[in-house]
Amino acid sequence: MELKMAKGKKNSKRIKCVVWDLDNTIWNGILLEDKNVTLRNGITDIIKTLDSRGILQSIASRNDYNSAMEKLKEFKLDEYFIYPQINWNSKSTSVLTIANLINIGTDTLAFIDDQQFEREEVSFSIPEVLCIDAIDLSGLIDMPEMIPRFLTDDSKNRRIMYMSDIKRNLIEEKFDGPQEKFLESLEMELTIAPVEEGDLERAEELTVRTHQLNTTGYTYSYEELKSFSSSDRYKLFIMGLNDKYGTYGKIGLILMEYDDDVWIIKLLLMSCRVMSRGVGTVVLNYIMKMAKDKGVKLRAEFVPTDKNRMMYVTYKFAGFREVEENDSLVVFENSLERIQGIPNYIKLKVNI
Repeated sequence: MELKMAKGKKNSKRIKCVVWDLDNTIWNGILLEDKNVTLRNGITDIIKTLDSRGILQSIASRNDYNSAMEKLKEFKLDEYFIYPQINWNSKSTSVLTIANLINIGTDTLAFIDDQQFEREEVSFSIPEVLCIDAIDLSGLIDMPEMIPRFLTDDSKNRRIMYMSDIKRNLIEEKFDGPQEKFLESLEMELTIAPVEEGDLERAEELTVRTHQLNTTGYTYSYEELKSFSSSDRYKLFIMGLNDKYGTYGKIGLILMEYDDDVWIIKLLLMSCRVMSRGVGTVVLNYIMKMAKDKGVKLRAEFVPTDKNRMMYVTYKFAGFREVEENDSLVVFENSLERIQGIPNYIKLKVNI
């Protein structure tokens, strides 16, 4: 099968997080007026189904925080919601706060509320958010935006991994010392290995879901990625990250093109959850060292989007300079004269 390397596809919309109202949405009634509110029929199954698909969930509700969380705990649903915003702010403010805390684009959020005013307020302030009327939720889990193409181990455990991230972030906030010392305390282990058959579904999921730390913004199908993984000219690698608090899962991809005298990084992407862990710099310096040892030039392709500025900075910080620009495609090259060693705060295991 011919390899499609020219352009790939731009990310298609998938919902990453559903933000729920509470009163007359998750439960029947208004909690401040009646403490004996009851769950809506079928709501627990909907929440658990979304969770099993790797779709995160949160709360944007005007309510008393302690009372609302106590009621969610009574219904055994509290564990399903990360960063719940239960306060007296506008719903749009709460939705934006959730997006910022999770570090995802607002165009990957859905907001569910029974009040037309609240939905319109969010739509006006954040038009890219998918707003859904809570009156009829019977078709929610059948919406195309709510159905991932694959269910991988990472997607099934996504909420648990985010909860571990919350724990890490709280510990980091209280840590007294330089950033590198905190990273060292995590005891991180980064793995880089060729993509195998069992990794392909997660590899496609990464290209679909990853916007910010993606050097091109392109997505690739399962079939295209399988072609790359079995090619002599192209090599596809997947990254995993663990620390003493648990696993981050499979967090990144590297797509390389090999010619006799030049290597090209066609794609480098990483989950936004590892943005502050220095993974990009570690990976680039390892590739740089390999290229220098092989005596080849190292180039990298970059396509600017409205979200991936951080990856441009990552390339520049690693010593890449622009040597060519064709339409929106920027080609970088590295002189391989300034290669950093692997930092003490991370252990690198490579099978390349």
